[in-house]
Amino acid sequence: MPVLVVSCVDDPTADLVLAELCDREVPVVRFDPGADFPHELTLSASVGDTGLAGSIETAARRLDLLGVQAVYWRHPTPYRPPRHLDEHTGRWVADQSRFGLGGVLAALPGARYLNHPWRNRDAEHKPVQLATAVTAGLRVPRTLVTNSLDSVRSFASVVGDVVYKPLWSTPYQNADGEARTIWADVIDPGTLDERVGGAAHLFQERVRKVADVRVTMVGERAFAVRIDGAPRLDWRQDYPSLTYTPVDAPSTIVRGMRAYLDAFRLDFGAFDFSLTPDGDWVFLECNPNGQWGWFGPDISQPIAHAIADQLTTAEARR
Repeated sequence: MPVLVVSCVDDPTADLVLAELCDREVPVVRFDPGADFPHELTLSASVGDTGLAGSIETAARRLDLLGVQAVYWRHPTPYRPPRHLDEHTGRWVADQSRFGLGGVLAALPGARYLNHPWRNRDAEHKPVQLATAVTAGLRVPRTLVTNSLDSVRSFASVVGDVVYKPLWSTPYQNADGEARTIWADVIDPGTLDERVGGAAHLFQERVRKVADVRVTMVGERAFAVRIDGAPRLDWRQDYPSLTYTPVDAPSTIVRGMRAYLDAFRLDFGAFDFSLTPDGDWVFLECNPNGQWGWFGPDISQPIAHAIADQLTTAEARR
């Protein structure tokens, strides 16, 4: 019974897990539904009295829908319309593929998912992440989601320094057509104007921190890494300056993260915390499909090992 890996071709994180599975002689089928379908994949799925059955065929393999042991859902490409179609027809065709093949891949009988794509989607919204973290017993920064300029100013008068954070990592270009990334950063509320009213925005109190911590949770296992050396508030802006030190997460934090994942029916999550001078761990967010492969083999290999364990031995969370 193979493990199905759903991801784009250029995904070194998925490559690490594939290598671990191959070392264990676990059969693997990998494809990218958004890029490969329909030209490189053939789908034939039926639903009858006994449920879903059928197959997906690639150029080299035939995947029996009833024989998938587990699905490692990473970063597939969004479904793209064929170039020869006009805009409206292309959008219609891409949607049919997404709801057809995507619906089949989300309903494989008996397969374990890490994570199920619909559970990932449910857990991607920052407001519900923060609310769930509080319920799970984790400390969070005071946060405001608003399109009211008056509310932002009132919030700043209470919390002091304010951080702006995008609610979603939407691809963005400036007026000159240059690709830009909107990072979390400290802002001066006095520079804001009525344009705040044009969309929802997330503002948080600034957490005074001595370091950042990324915790990769795989099932019951927590792989915590202290991140030092960040010259900016958002450590992702300058990877060459960072140093990584494996640390033990406090038991209360591990219980809180596991309760958080249980609330979303997830078995994997990449948690980000700020570490305060008093030693408190302040939850910032959790990416249900976050990266971990850049850490280097001493840190990333045990994570790949744990994911392979989860795909081949853990009980299903559907």
